[in-house]
Amino acid sequence: MALHVMEEANRCLQCKKPRCQEGCPIHTPVPDAIRLLKEGRLNEAGWMLFENNPLTTICALVCNHEKQCEGHCVRGIKDAPVHFSIIESYISTTYANQMVKGPAPSNGRKAAVIGAGPAGLTVAIILARYGYGVTIFDSRDKIGGVLRYGIPDFRLPDSVLDDMAYRHLELKGIRFRPNTYIGSAITIDDLFRDGYQSVFVGAGLWKPRKLNIRGESLGHVSYAINYLANPAAFRLGERIMVIGTGNSAMDCARTAVRHGARYVSCVNLTDTLTASQYESSYAKLEGVNFIYNKCTLEIREDGVILADSQIDEAGRISPVPGTEKLYPCTGVIIAVSQGAESNLVTTTRNIDTGKSGLLTVDEDGHTSRPGVFAAGDAASGARTVVEAVANSKRVAEAMHEYMQTLPLPIVTDYPDAPVMETVEAAAQAEQVL
Repeated sequence: MALHVMEEANRCLQCKKPRCQEGCPIHTPVPDAIRLLKEGRLNEAGWMLFENNPLTTICALVCNHEKQCEGHCVRGIKDAPVHFSIIESYISTTYANQMVKGPAPSNGRKAAVIGAGPAGLTVAIILARYGYGVTIFDSRDKIGGVLRYGIPDFRLPDSVLDDMAYRHLELKGIRFRPNTYIGSAITIDDLFRDGYQSVFVGAGLWKPRKLNIRGESLGHVSYAINYLANPAAFRLGERIMVIGTGNSAMDCARTAVRHGARYVSCVNLTDTLTASQYESSYAKLEGVNFIYNKCTLEIREDGVILADSQIDEAGRISPVPGTEKLYPCTGVIIAVSQGAESNLVTTTRNIDTGKSGLLTVDEDGHTSRPGVFAAGDAASGARTVVEAVANSKRVAEAMHEYMQTLPLPIVTDYPDAPVMETVEAAAQAEQVL
């Protein structure tokens, strides 16, 4: 492993104008990290990577490198690019094992983070570096969000996230409140009441988008986001049809193969895949079949009705009449993106959203309500992990600047609390619980 890493590092040309760095959404200092590694200063390289990207161990595994750093490498014009993903993974993983530093001195302020996905984790870590008391709230029982529940273990092992929970949260004093859905028993108003001076909304997109066709409610059908969260819970048989050809669809198809499916096909509206070449090539290698230029019309107990697709002058796709055909299958996975949940918004006063339900924010993540910030999927829709991290870094700095303008919170010995009028009322309330 180390020898292979050094071979790749030695291929770096140390360009004065590094296109690889420009092609990375978070502008990872690729040449500098490689130079430090070659000089035997691995810890300095690791520190640099983590300061720039708190999720560097994760991005090294799941980024679309072929369109980012590696896709912009000068060597890639006539030869294979320098595979920085391998180098980044080696440096960050090795350095992470030595990260044992405790929390920064407290600055007396608290911030709340809603969502333990890429955006929320980034904001929490950066604010903790400034000394804020940070609590992350998430509806799931472990950190990661889409990283844990939307990316298969063979692409991103849970052990990487578990190590992050220890190195970045426990050691840094960041509190994690699991199985807590903000917008239900606890609202954003409650967070401000309890002394949090700023709130970050980084909730993911967990509401599957429907095809709105007959058969979506049948028992052998699943949505991608539900399937990937716990594929072992589903019994979809040995012949599975995946509707969609994005990276999520590739994850579903490859996961289905690993859970016993013998025949897996992905259906695409056009002749161009939306998944990365890297992910689709692995799917093909593992035996996944692709069906191009088809519209999905109906899901039946014994299969899916597909028809040839056509594109009009306005770019709209529609089925060609008379080309309908049944494609037999035992299970169907619908992988056509996700949308935003609404409870968080409907229980929060003075916060604006767009037509799609995403929060309306400015370039620094300010929402229409003072003190509430947002980034990641909750504000911009589905994006890559590294884009979420890059945007969240900027928002974390804006939150820091905002909270520094506020007076330090005053701690009272006897905060306001509801008082039962009678002993009988208290007893009745206890019986209800």
